[in-house]
Amino acid sequence: MRHSDDHVHIVATLVREDGRTNWLRNDYPRSVKATYDIARRYNLRRRVPPADRTAHRRPHPAEVSKTRRTGRGQTPRDELRRRVRTAVAAAGSQEEFFDRLREAGILVRLRHSSTDLRQITGYAVALPEARTADGKPVYFSGGRLAPDMTLPKLRLRWGTPTPLPTAPPVSRTERIARMRQAAKVIASAADDIRRDAHAAPGRAQAAAVAAADLITSLAATVEGDHCGPLHRAAEAFDRAARDLYGRVRKPTGRSQQMRAMSRLVALMGRISGDDDALAVLALVMDLARFADTLEQLRSAQQRLHQAEAARAAGDVLRLVAGGRQPVVTPTLTATSTPAPTVGGGRRAARGR
Repeated sequence: MRHSDDHVHIVATLVREDGRTNWLRNDYPRSVKATYDIARRYNLRRRVPPADRTAHRRPHPAEVSKTRRTGRGQTPRDELRRRVRTAVAAAGSQEEFFDRLREAGILVRLRHSSTDLRQITGYAVALPEARTADGKPVYFSGGRLAPDMTLPKLRLRWGTPTPLPTAPPVSRTERIARMRQAAKVIASAADDIRRDAHAAPGRAQAAAVAAADLITSLAATVEGDHCGPLHRAAEAFDRAARDLYGRVRKPTGRSQQMRAMSRLVALMGRISGDDDALAVLALVMDLARFADTLEQLRSAQQRLHQAEAARAAGDVLRLVAGGRQPVVTPTLTATSTPAPTVGGGRRAARGR
């Protein structure tokens, strides 16, 4: 069926001639694959990437409507995902992770094993102000926020606990030294990805996820709770770095080194002053180059949704490094509240 000049719709009849109904299973993934094959076969101008299940779950339309009615800048699901991701990037163990969530004012509900009550098997989080009509908090499990935020996958992501001293904010000289050190680690990790892309894809994947943690910690340190350009870049980079179908690779020496930098950046306090800003811009530029490397990796892997996300993250990071986006953003006000993201229904939530 053609109802426009630039595309057609293919309609399939599911009722057979004998009256029986042919209910197709997994019709959406199979349709996407068929669309991709047709675009490649006929060399269509606009290539349709296959679904890879790397996108986080979109908010339900009811969540978006409620967010607009209450005047909030983000849906509870989006805000919780951002805050949980920040806690993940700054934590080294599940105990530290839960402590950081509670310190951020998030309600945490733990799920214990039915055979051993001392063992924690999962978690759910909620915002104190986001409640149902009868006043109960609306909890979201980690898996409902993102495919790689379940507790078992976070444990694998953290690897062996490496506790860091929870010191007060360090001096300006120490902050600059830490950011310069982080920039060197990022540059070395980009070289590792180019070298290990084919020989050791698991190492490249672990490095990409650790870099996403570093960007998240830097965004929280520079912008705080304000959803500025660094937070948007961290959101896009997190999508680009995520493995297919929520898989998590074992950490490597390089990824652990970057995660240590991520935790140190989270501990160094808010950025202020011209010297700090210059060090941040240098680190942001190295992160933009890393995003370019990740885009090349995802393009070579034919993971085009993630390549697009890496390109978007790199573009935002370059805008920040070039001074066309502020390094230290102002406090969020009612006039600067961003519009909530409109969800795409069940099928958009499947990870296109």
